Amino acid sequence: MDHTSNASNPPRITPVPDSALGPPALVQAIAQRRGGTLLNLDRMLLRSPVFASGWNGFMGAIRTQLSLDPCLRELAICTVAVETDAAYEWSQHAPEFLAAGGSQAQLDALQDETPASNQQAFDDTQRAVIALAQAMTRNVRVDDTVFGAVQALLPDTQQQVELVGVIASYNMVSRFLVALQVQMETDMPAGSV
Repeated sequence: MDHTSNASNPPRITPVPDSALGPPALVQAIAQRRGGTLLNLDRMLLRSPVFASGWNGFMGAIRTQLSLDPCLRELAICTVAVETDAAYEWSQHAPEFLAAGGSQAQLDALQDETPASNQQAFDDTQRAVIALAQAMTRNVRVDDTVFGAVQALLPDTQQQVELVGVIASYNMVSRFLVALQVQMETDMPAGSV
């Protein structure tokens, strides 16, 4: 993946500038979820306050309220980022994967041609998560063998539903980011999209 793939393309729609941010309660809620700041993604979403409000609540729940292991969640998100060539999503979630217990070697291996079969970098559960994220992102429909591996390794049906939901949700995020050519932040550390 080209981690600067959107750097040369200007955003298709200008994000909301600081001088036009609003409504204040929504901006404050988004910034609070982000640790006190707004991302370029948020500024784009604020072009539609109703959409931004729904997004913030929905994605906030995914980021903070699931029972799914955070490392598996971030592995799935990073896989989606690779599959969709969403450099912005990668820039936000690769650090989150590392913070959740993943390794740089695993991030590097995710960019290989067949990460779901890499037994050196990933354990069985991680490979099943990668395979599911690839199948959902590439084909939408998931082969019974791929889903069966997830079921065998994550027998908790709540976590299975959450994993599928995370992958589906971050496919939405990456498609939004890529279609609108949202620019990566250059003056702040990565956070969680």
